[in-house]
Amino acid sequence: MRAEFEALVETAKQSIGLLRRHLDWDHAQRRLAELNALSENPDFWNDADAAQKLMRERTALENQIETIKRLEQELEDAITLIELGDAEGDADTVAEGESALRSLEGEAERAQIEALLSGEADSNDTFIEVHSGAGGTESQDWAQMLMRMYIRWAEKRGFKVEVVEVSDGEEAGIKSATLMVKGHNAYGWAKTESGVHRLVRISPFDSNARRHTSFASVWVYPVVDDKIDIEVAESDCRIDTYRASGSGGQHVNTTDSAVRITHIPTGIVVACQQERSQHKNRAKAWDMLRARLYERELKMREEKANAEASSKSEIGWGHQIRSYVLQPYQLVKDLRTGKQSTSPNDVLDGALDPFMEASLAQKVSGSAGEPVADID
Repeated sequence: MRAEFEALVETAKQSIGLLRRHLDWDHAQRRLAELNALSENPDFWNDADAAQKLMRERTALENQIETIKRLEQELEDAITLIELGDAEGDADTVAEGESALRSLEGEAERAQIEALLSGEADSNDTFIEVHSGAGGTESQDWAQMLMRMYIRWAEKRGFKVEVVEVSDGEEAGIKSATLMVKGHNAYGWAKTESGVHRLVRISPFDSNARRHTSFASVWVYPVVDDKIDIEVAESDCRIDTYRASGSGGQHVNTTDSAVRITHIPTGIVVACQQERSQHKNRAKAWDMLRARLYERELKMREEKANAEASSKSEIGWGHQIRSYVLQPYQLVKDLRTGKQSTSPNDVLDGALDPFMEASLAQKVSGSAGEPVADID
């Protein structure tokens, strides 16, 4: 086996070894056996909420253990192919083994990043809010494109998506929207998307076909579960009801079922119009407010722990995290990591994992550095 592939094999072995250590292999297998035994108890589903949490834990452990076993087997198969090809002088077999080895290396790196999603709320479901910036129809259309992008990303990952609230634009697009994304590590992955997103394109709304720049902001915060105690005094909140927006016709809501809650001390506003029942929308809005307050607490802790890093990652209209250029050339560029794609259509169709992986890897390594120069 040539030296370069011996190095690849060694790198893959180290990556898999790190995955084993991070998972705590022996403890994970014991815990999985415990969860399997619990799930076979006839009384297991008497408490449906507790049972679902344990089942999510079991599924996550199973997936992590199976991923490591599969990577180990694929490494062994690739090594065998290369050795057989070398022994028999079969270049095609060697090439097949080498291709499998390179693919394995990339998958092991991705698994390592996912294994490092061990923050307090990383494994939780998540809310994703999208808000259009100044610029009327242009930015509202851009906000709707971003909403679709996150829905497609979630679907590609096998997550479930609910549209909690949408405020339509006057002519096209949306003023704002809130999505709830359900799946293991949904918040851990999506949290890197918080910030301002910038679009450059020839406007479909401009009869003179001029180039326009639009902005929209994204805010990601975790769904809080029963393990996290967030107390909110109702006296600190203003609750408004209003008629949910719709496209008209027989499905338009004719009652004030939508609910908006404003937390006066912080100025945080949440809204829900997902359900036809005001009672259900109110309950969901309280959950969203608790989640926003929890995310605020996490951010305050992070800022206290590392004031310098937090100042570099401040979210504001002057702090774009990513630019999407559709004309005069095709380029998406993350301004924090330098990660690029020359296929904006794929990115807008949900191909966000490479950008999220780069941002997570940067956070893990602690090498935030200076922002990358923007593009025109």
